[in-house]
Amino acid sequence: MASLEITPTSIEVSNTTTACAPSTTHVVLLPFMSKGHTISFLHLARLLLNRNITITIFTTPANSPFIRSSLSNTTATVLELPFPQTPPNVPPGVESTDKLPSMSLFLPFVHATKFLQPHFEQALSTLLPHVSCIIHDGFLTWAQLSSSKVNVPSLVFYGMNTFSLTMSRLIVKHQPQKAVESDDELFSMPCFPNIKFCKRDLKGPFNETELKGPLFEFVMGCQRSTNQSSGIVVNSFYELESAYVDFFNREFNPRVWCVGPVCTASPLNQPESLEKPRWVQWLDDRKAKQRPVLYVAFGTQAEISQTQLMEIGIGLERAGVDFLWVVRVKEVELGDGYEGRVAERGMVVREWVEQRQILEHEIVTGFLSHCGWNSVLESICAEVPVLAWPMIAEQHWNAKMVVEELGIGLRVEEEGGGGVVGWERVREIVRELMMGERGKEVLKKVKELGQKAKRAVEEGGSSWRSLGLMLDEVSWKS
Repeated sequence: MASLEITPTSIEVSNTTTACAPSTTHVVLLPFMSKGHTISFLHLARLLLNRNITITIFTTPANSPFIRSSLSNTTATVLELPFPQTPPNVPPGVESTDKLPSMSLFLPFVHATKFLQPHFEQALSTLLPHVSCIIHDGFLTWAQLSSSKVNVPSLVFYGMNTFSLTMSRLIVKHQPQKAVESDDELFSMPCFPNIKFCKRDLKGPFNETELKGPLFEFVMGCQRSTNQSSGIVVNSFYELESAYVDFFNREFNPRVWCVGPVCTASPLNQPESLEKPRWVQWLDDRKAKQRPVLYVAFGTQAEISQTQLMEIGIGLERAGVDFLWVVRVKEVELGDGYEGRVAERGMVVREWVEQRQILEHEIVTGFLSHCGWNSVLESICAEVPVLAWPMIAEQHWNAKMVVEELGIGLRVEEEGGGGVVGWERVREIVRELMMGERGKEVLKKVKELGQKAKRAVEEGGSSWRSLGLMLDEVSWKS
């Protein structure tokens, strides 16, 4: 085993930090090495720090700068664990899923994280007995074993909502997908007959008639680990999905604790220079001209074909609305002269952006999104309706929740149940969201829900109370 290389970095405390003494409650955070997962953990860290909780967060060297920057001017401590140099089937130097050349390498990457376990346990031993609980990502199943070895309560954080957690449990338990033959035939969910899915909505591994294979075994391993934990931390709020929270806590163990939206705990990162980013300047210009903007972004994991990107580009160009489009892959070409052609109405951005800052800009009135849960919650908090275009993982379930359960968005339907969505369909649904009657309806609903989200995290709100009760319970167990 490689020698332990732990680099403690106590982040500098600014003069504006609260003068209160550190809490006797000490929470260790262990995020999965993926941008979306890590961002949720950073928001959660801020939420706990706002309660004057002592925080130690573990990560790897390549992920450390992003975490340190995000938690600057706080009392959080960052500890680095050495990532294996040559893990099987993972390119050298890759320490985050967004750096993988293909998501087909997801499982090898997850298995590689197990090499962190002995380093984590050795570092954890230096913090004992002053650790109240460990909150780890649900994908890092070995962390639950580490916590049990030292009798420290563990909580699991997946970054998804209770609706998705409930649907996955019901599918594994009852396997309703076996009742249909085609990918497009609808079936009802057990216990929730009004909710209907088809196999195409489920994605792997839940879309198979027989639930088996490496990915399913990984999912079941996550569930078994979760069942041994002291609870599930959920980035949601009770008013958003009360029926599913009540059902889950009645039918399954351990219980869920809704403590979100956690993004509300983090201040927007302001640029160090006085000059605003060019995309903010562009939004300010649209505001001055009173031209509402559609924000377009599909996250860091989705793999979109060149053909589909071209269709999206043409659809946006011909929709007649202003749009700000974040394109993840720098090498992707949108066609000769595309960015010049759309310059009057559209802006294409290829660098990292502060998504919340975009969504909270008052001129942004729509969000064409992959429906990652972080993005959905940020959209709700900003009171911006969603044009749902799910790609992978539980995003199809999130899209169903957004459109059918909450009524705060419209859905981009795949033509013929699959394949490339043509530019004509993109154009029409964009127009409907931004200028149509259905767009006005979902805008009204998301504004109402946004206000409920804000009340949930305020002192005395449902998420504020839930976080306090959760901390009291784990502190009692420790």
